[in-house]
Amino acid sequence: MTSNGPLAGLRVIEAGSMYAAPTAGRMLRDFGAEVIKIEDPAQGDFARQWQPAHNGTAIGFARLNSGKRSVGIDMRNADGRDVLKRLVSGADVLIENFRPGRMEKWGMSYAELAADNPGLVMGRVSGFGQTGPYRERPGFGTVAETASGYAYLNGWPHTPPTAPPFGFADSIAGISAAYGIAMALFERGRTGHGREVDVALYEPLMFILGDAVLNYTSSGTIMQRHGNASGAASPRGIYEAADGGWLSIAASNQAIAMRLFDAMGRPDLKTDARYCTNEARMTNNESLQAIVIAWIKERTRDENLAILEENEVVAAAVNDSSDIVDDPHFRERTLSMLKNSPLGDALVPGPILHVNGYDGPTYDGVPAVGEHTTEVLTAAGIEEAELARLVSSGAVSG
Repeated sequence: MTSNGPLAGLRVIEAGSMYAAPTAGRMLRDFGAEVIKIEDPAQGDFARQWQPAHNGTAIGFARLNSGKRSVGIDMRNADGRDVLKRLVSGADVLIENFRPGRMEKWGMSYAELAADNPGLVMGRVSGFGQTGPYRERPGFGTVAETASGYAYLNGWPHTPPTAPPFGFADSIAGISAAYGIAMALFERGRTGHGREVDVALYEPLMFILGDAVLNYTSSGTIMQRHGNASGAASPRGIYEAADGGWLSIAASNQAIAMRLFDAMGRPDLKTDARYCTNEARMTNNESLQAIVIAWIKERTRDENLAILEENEVVAAAVNDSSDIVDDPHFRERTLSMLKNSPLGDALVPGPILHVNGYDGPTYDGVPAVGEHTTEVLTAAGIEEAELARLVSSGAVSG
């Protein structure tokens, strides 16, 4: 694979499954790295079995793994682990998401791997991290979303704490792992030595919750669920228009709030003691929201958005997937075509950021389990007879 991306020439071994670690692998692959995905020869990454699926292919697996090369290695097999060590010895990055202690038990701690490959960067993603009292606990995204405090703050005051219906914690952790790996690679450029990057699923999510922990430890206040309000600024929320369409408004600073009042034809609200400052608006948020709700209900979503845009009020449609696909901005900038897969030609969100001078990746095909085993292991110097023995023993896929 050739690339002019900023990570061109970087070789990544992804011994990870499900969503978080493969997200980190995709982040690196999106910017030019070669990613070799290690899968169990018998069943592959369990994400292959997740729903939704189309034509026998899991949507989530296809999204995260297009463009990677799949090598089938049985990590429970000593010969299989030796093959992985051989691949890692020639790699720049290893990503893994086994439960803490498993790699050490297999003789693949960072210290052991770095002794053979001092420049190795090892990205490790686990439920609760490599250290601490909970390090040995298993963890998936749902656990991270509840343990971090996110679910407690998500939802309405009168509804139960709510977890998201998608891999939120996993995705944030995977992006964070890619950031940590890039940081370690930058340092390696100065020192020649790699680093171990330790990411717990819950920690990036706990960070983005904002002020919750600091608020409690400084003031004793436990932040609560506010529905579509932020609890920080008013007016903010999601509103239904006359045609049943939904839109968001974020008057999150004073100037925008004043422009919103002008857009509504209510300049009187700008000097009303109940609404003239954010503190006053927060105190009287319920009555202000009623005014905004009634105004939005007078016209269609598009009519509202046109008025708000003209007045430079921060607002947007609440999009479903069909809205996103039909939007010319997203089609030009954000969505990429996934080709040559069982899904048929379909659109997928592309890289999460853009780099000048790099056109971005292509998404071509979804690898079958172990599809590239022979190709990759032969390039790693494993001769035909040895490869046949490894296949025969079940250490690797044929």
